[in-house]
Amino acid sequence: MRLIELSPPGRKIITGTLAFTAEDIIRFAKKFDPQPFHVDADAARDYVFGGLCASGWHTCAGWMKTYIAYWTKEAARLESEGISPPKLGPSAGFKKLQWLKPVYAGDSITYSISVTESRPLASRPGTWINMTVNDGVNQHGDVVMRYEGTVLEFD
Repeated sequence: MRLIELSPPGRKIITGTLAFTAEDIIRFAKKFDPQPFHVDADAARDYVFGGLCASGWHTCAGWMKTYIAYWTKEAARLESEGISPPKLGPSAGFKKLQWLKPVYAGDSITYSISVTESRPLASRPGTWINMTVNDGVNQHGDVVMRYEGTVLEFD
């Protein structure tokens, strides 16, 4: 089974929801993006966001975390039904990454993926490249992050 058959264009798949706590935001930011509005709630009030908010990279890492959990369960489900799941590999890259709204402590972000296109790679027979649109939406229905991605698929 190919990914495009499992997830035809236009079908949005919810991969999961991640709650962002102040502790998680600060822990991630101290390691990877130590700007004041990510690591210090008091200092954050004086910045453009008006409060402690997650790094955009944290929101993207949340997308990957929920996607891997979703795909692990989905592959197991397919195998239990006697269907060989698509063999997915790494991403070949992404573009148009947008952080559209801040993610504040207490927000819950629901992530999704939509396959938009799939084509074989001429340079690698038996390999396809799948194009996707990937979103994160907060509990108010606001899109907080979006990007166009790729995922390789192998015979």
